[in-house]
Amino acid sequence: MKSYIFIGGKVYPSMNELKINDCDLVIAADSGYDNAKSLGYADRVQYVVGDFDSVKEKKFRSRVKLIRVPAEKDESDTQLALNLALKHGATEIVIIGGLSGRLDHTLSNLYLLVSLFLSGVRATVCDGRNRVQYLDNATFTVPKSDYKYFSLIPVTKEVRGVYVDGAKYTLEDATLSRVNPSLAISNEVIGDSAIISCKQGGLFIVESKNIVYK
Repeated sequence: MKSYIFIGGKVYPSMNELKINDCDLVIAADSGYDNAKSLGYADRVQYVVGDFDSVKEKKFRSRVKLIRVPAEKDESDTQLALNLALKHGATEIVIIGGLSGRLDHTLSNLYLLVSLFLSGVRATVCDGRNRVQYLDNATFTVPKSDYKYFSLIPVTKEVRGVYVDGAKYTLEDATLSRVNPSLAISNEVIGDSAIISCKQGGLFIVESKNIVYK
């Protein structure tokens, strides 16, 4: 089963192109409900989880189930939303938001991808400008899309046996290191897709759109 989880942080209009099916589980974590509403998905939300300290919307549709938790707790609202999705049997999770704002929250959200991967759950976090997934001793396909660039960011101390094919810059049996991560930054897909694989260690695959700073 696939689950979509809306969380806090800035989201961009391109996220309103999500293809949410009737059978998908849709959860909002606190202010993530505001993001769901701004993108036009409020009527698809089935659960709202959190301490409700940051959500602006105070009126929820009657079909929405509210799960209130104390403000002081061991787990973040995002983690609680993930726990709920896993409890319902989610095997694929898309997290919308969480890549802007406080850096500690952003890093925490990214590392949730690691625990989900190790639990056998395919997960993505995205905000419309960036899309991140985790890869560990596996093969991954990056399709040609409006995300112009992709980068490989080591999570473990070293990532060995890294192969990149179908991209502007290829790699063959390379080793990536946390202390020298620039080897695999700002690559581009050529053709329909690029294939990425690694034999040992884990890394973030970060897809990014071209952003012009003024």
